[in-house]
Amino acid sequence: MGWIDWTHLLEMLIIPGCILAASLTAGITINRIIHRRVAQHLDTDEASWQYIFINALQGVPISLCLVVGLYWIVNTIDIIEPLVRIFSYILFTVIILSITRVIARAVSGIINMQIERSQQKLPKTTLLNAIVNCIIYAMGGLVILQYYGISIAPILTALGVGGMAVALSLQETLANIFSGLHLILSKQLRIGDYIRLSTGEEGRVTDITWRFTTIVPAGDANMVVVPNQKIASSIITNFSMPRRDIVIKIPIGVAYGSDLDLVERVTLEVAEKTLQEVDKDVKIKPAVRFHTFGESSIDFNVLMHSSRFDHQFIIRHEFIKALTKRYREEGIEIPYPIRTVIHS
Repeated sequence: MGWIDWTHLLEMLIIPGCILAASLTAGITINRIIHRRVAQHLDTDEASWQYIFINALQGVPISLCLVVGLYWIVNTIDIIEPLVRIFSYILFTVIILSITRVIARAVSGIINMQIERSQQKLPKTTLLNAIVNCIIYAMGGLVILQYYGISIAPILTALGVGGMAVALSLQETLANIFSGLHLILSKQLRIGDYIRLSTGEEGRVTDITWRFTTIVPAGDANMVVVPNQKIASSIITNFSMPRRDIVIKIPIGVAYGSDLDLVERVTLEVAEKTLQEVDKDVKIKPAVRFHTFGESSIDFNVLMHSSRFDHQFIIRHEFIKALTKRYREEGIEIPYPIRTVIHS
């Protein structure tokens, strides 16, 4: 074996490794301290510029300390040229990726904030953020490749030519992506809307992804996954637009000998108490409307509001139970259907 210059080997490998380890340790420590201070003293509202700025800069201290360590290695330590080139590439890559990540987080935060503040709100889904992040990171990757000396012109040309073949082979996937964008931009659906499709599926929209829309039916823990293309081509009944609250009409009949003023007062008391217990978000008072002299009863409707479409089922359930009990206590009769037959 030949003689090895251990001092030079130590300088080339161990010292740079120690510098990188120290830089990463310092960056992680600083990042944790900043995150802890922010959590204690800053109200991180997701719809504020402060939250967007802080969220975008998370992890930057780690990248910054790593950049400082790499810069220190490249400019102060006498190492061989191949290692200098490698460290230079790593340094540039870390800088570009850090900037790209900050821009992607900031743009996503701004999009979400504008959606929240918009009077005509767009759906807040993972699809928009996924597309934006993909575009921004792709641009960052092209900048890195250009710095490495890899010409991006042939890559773009190949992507343009190969894109046609990919589009032909992925027609269904692309159709779902563009259908999802159409649903979002046309404002037909929002996250949290309760919908019913002409194909029979119904439930609350939980997310619109790049291929599927997820729906959770009322009172059911199972999730229905529907391709965006199917939703775009279906007739959609959106029970949450133009307003999320709906009117519940419950038909009731009482005996002809009943005191209608008492019936109205008792019914309204039970309806208001039910709404307070089940759906506190309702601000509109319930109403009673008599409408028909029936064959065996005086018929009327109880009109109650529900803040969400799927709340109506539990409201009906609790109201009917409570009203039946209260009518029995007050002596109000709900008659059975009676038909008198006279024989000649």
